[in-house]
Amino acid sequence: MSGAMFSQQPILHRRRLIRLLAAGAVAPISVAALGPAHAELRFDLRPGSFKPMPIAIADMIGQGDEGQRVSAVITNNLKRSGYFAPIDRESFVEKVSNPDNAPDFASWRALGAVALVTGRVSRDPSGRMRVEFRLWDVAAGQQAAGQQFFTDPNNWRRVAHLVSDAVWERIIGEKGHFDTRVVFVDESGSKEKRRKRLALMDQDGGNVRFLTSGADLVVTPRFSPRTQDIAYMAFGSNGEARVYVHNLEGNQREAVGNFPGMTFSPRFSPDGQSLVMSLQQGGNSNIFMMDLRSRATTRLTDTGALDTSPSFSPDGAQIVFESDRGGAQQIYIMPARGGAANRVSFGEGSYATPVWSPRGDLIAFTRRRAASFAIGVMRPDGSGERILTEGYHNEGPTWSPNGRFLMFFRDPGGQSGPKIYMVDITGRVEAPVPTPNFASDPSWGPLLS
Repeated sequence: MSGAMFSQQPILHRRRLIRLLAAGAVAPISVAALGPAHAELRFDLRPGSFKPMPIAIADMIGQGDEGQRVSAVITNNLKRSGYFAPIDRESFVEKVSNPDNAPDFASWRALGAVALVTGRVSRDPSGRMRVEFRLWDVAAGQQAAGQQFFTDPNNWRRVAHLVSDAVWERIIGEKGHFDTRVVFVDESGSKEKRRKRLALMDQDGGNVRFLTSGADLVVTPRFSPRTQDIAYMAFGSNGEARVYVHNLEGNQREAVGNFPGMTFSPRFSPDGQSLVMSLQQGGNSNIFMMDLRSRATTRLTDTGALDTSPSFSPDGAQIVFESDRGGAQQIYIMPARGGAANRVSFGEGSYATPVWSPRGDLIAFTRRRAASFAIGVMRPDGSGERILTEGYHNEGPTWSPNGRFLMFFRDPGGQSGPKIYMVDITGRVEAPVPTPNFASDPSWGPLLS
């Protein structure tokens, strides 16, 4: 197979249209399979077997620096995940000049590469960008995957994320998380006059754009798991706090309800059709749910305590939340329509900001003990508690759509400010997420494709 010209192989007649939401506009990316896929290239995810996979990512062939830019984003994505160890390009023996040809597998094996990514960036007669990639199983000497994408040239970063997801899915065996966006609070200015704007970025920190001007103070943005809607709390010029829903496609926002008190900690239901939130009434707060279609509201808790930070289970049947009804702030679970709540956190300290994994198997939380703030996970019954990262001051976990990673923010205090970090569910991988300014309250959105 080492001399085969895969461009002569028939391209499978499987096409689908992926919606791209770039700067609020909808643009298409067409996708087609490219060549055969034979090899059983897999990552060993068993406990005790974790070791980043050595992978070579060759610069894609193309005019100017387009291929290099796409390859650089792919390399950065896979490296930041902690599951791959990209090999330094300076050590490459073979220079890939035609990605349609099978590579010299022996030279890549000599570098220790287990997998190899090659590709090409070109333009069709209409000016559309065409990105082709092939994933090679170096040990087996076979192609493991291949696709081609057609899109507007401005969408090149999105295509790089799609290639990264294809590589991840083929090797890890689960859906990727690279073709996603994160909403967060951008913070600039001095500690005393901090301006907080709602901002949106790719999961790797690229393509940052601002959704609000900074005239209103915004906190706790939350992505819908199904739609391109974001719920958040904003303080108006009169100091009144309200929950809003911002639609990214129409770039419009509207207030949710007209409650006689402060509403905060909004979170979407799994189908994106309802919003659960807290309503402050005097010295206590209770949890309400609103149907976003009918605007009908249902009261879910009725206590003299502080019930807040609700989050649905992925099947929509239960809600996890924090409450001080037993003294210190702890985590409770109740039916989604309200009713008796069961406490599930029993460790030392107080627990806050619980959020259910999209897989349904874990609940992430913030735990405070003395001056230490930890991000951890536990099973829904409270067992198996594990701390992933600890220090001062960690808060606000949010799940990737595949349930493999969490983002959170860390504020060292003083005149400095918060930054966003990413950690995997084993706690082995932790990496900062670059942002232009200080950043807090991240919320990870769904896969765009």
